[in-house]
Amino acid sequence: MKNILGSACLAWVLLTLGAPALGQLREATVTGGKVAGSVEGGVGIFRGIPFAAPPVGGLRWQAPQPPKDWSGVRQTIAFAPACMQNPASLASQAPGIVASEDCLYLDIWTPAKASGEKRPVIAWIYGGGFNGGMTSAPLYDGARFASKGVVFVSIAYRVGPFGYLATPELSRESGHGSGNYGLLDQLAGLQWIQKNIARFGGDPSKVTILGHSAGGYAVSMLAGSPRAKGLFRAVISESGANFTPPQDSPWAGTNLQTLRMAEAAGKAWLDSLGVKSLADARALPAEQLEVAQRAPGAPHFWPPVDRYVISADQFPLWRQGRFNDTPILVGDVSDEAAAFGARKTDPATFEREVRDGYGKHAEAILSTYPHATEEQTTRSATLLRSDTGFNWGQYTWARLASTHGKHRAYVYWFDRPSANNPNGSGHGQEVGYVFGNLGVGGRPAPSAEDRALSEQMQGYWVNFASRGDPNGGGLPAWPAFTEGQPLVMRFGVNPGPAPMPGQERLKVLDAYYDWRRAGSP
Repeated sequence: MKNILGSACLAWVLLTLGAPALGQLREATVTGGKVAGSVEGGVGIFRGIPFAAPPVGGLRWQAPQPPKDWSGVRQTIAFAPACMQNPASLASQAPGIVASEDCLYLDIWTPAKASGEKRPVIAWIYGGGFNGGMTSAPLYDGARFASKGVVFVSIAYRVGPFGYLATPELSRESGHGSGNYGLLDQLAGLQWIQKNIARFGGDPSKVTILGHSAGGYAVSMLAGSPRAKGLFRAVISESGANFTPPQDSPWAGTNLQTLRMAEAAGKAWLDSLGVKSLADARALPAEQLEVAQRAPGAPHFWPPVDRYVISADQFPLWRQGRFNDTPILVGDVSDEAAAFGARKTDPATFEREVRDGYGKHAEAILSTYPHATEEQTTRSATLLRSDTGFNWGQYTWARLASTHGKHRAYVYWFDRPSANNPNGSGHGQEVGYVFGNLGVGGRPAPSAEDRALSEQMQGYWVNFASRGDPNGGGLPAWPAFTEGQPLVMRFGVNPGPAPMPGQERLKVLDAYYDWRRAGSP
């Protein structure tokens, strides 16, 4: 018996010594060839894996094509270039990263020791107003998610005119509309994940898409797109949801456009550059197009309702049950628009702007947003921008999903005032907490309270990615949201479950958007 036990112990020791350490996964065979990454802090990291061919030359304003095969082992240890965008913005968020049209790459952080471990996967879609953003920002480092057992994938996508230019000629060329190349990039990235993520220890049947700001809008668009069916099983959206009716001419409270409106703006923009054909447009230097998108009178590049990727106004789609029905976790920060500057406004100016923008619903809005003094008016103007740009969309998404879907909706509210903003938290303030990347990019050093809050929030997010429910692991209970009981989980001030803030304002906006959806007679 002693010899048997001794032999067993020796075998166990040999097996243990021969087993790879946590994060030892360094190589994988993927679509296109073999890749080799690095191991940092016990996490396997693969930076700059191509998931599509470079969208340059004749592939500019085309759907992404499969990546070209390569020979040997491709070293994926450095971030790829970001997609074309304002270089000043890029430098402030990801120092040392350059911009290029050749940008369709993804990055992976994995805790897996080997392929086939079937870990949950989070696919990250960055924000940036659909005109900027990158996978390489230190704020978006996925190592802390990976350290908690999740395979984290960050997908690049085209932005600005490279991702969202629509013209009649481009629509004719494709046969199914134009203007959503950036969303098609995201779909290609998710398709790549389905084919390849098992080799990094991920489970393709357990993919959660996570987006912030424009990325939040994007994941809501994917949640409503027939093109995305089967590519994910859960959705997390931070500060972004696409539920306002599309505009065919400019009106207040939405960025969403019909294809016809986007095509007209895109054609006029190319005409202003002296372009006579698509061949001419594709021959223009990328840098010239990038600068021209910031010129006075340039279009606001945003995904249009092309009836291919975005098939229709999403509000009626959800009511009809025509969406990718999954659990959702969505929410906002308490003072979204403050991050974009609180423009001082006097009562008379505010009244004029509301009446000009909101038509027959102006009086109801004015009575709901106090504006007796300049201070009060400035605050209400900021709240109105927050509500129309962010809060109403997330509130509406949760109502529609919990009423017309088979899965639960969970809603959060992040409210952590600071000396710079005593009214609450501005757009993006929760992202560092969710990623566990506090104090990066010039942000203040975190306190112990900050770290505890970050640990709690990331725990909820990881739970949700693991099983479609944020609850568990000893965390305070987070109730599901329903239209009858619109409860949110508050983070920061007065933490815990509470009624959805600002419902009286949001219900006034319900009537306004219903009017716009009906044609605003």
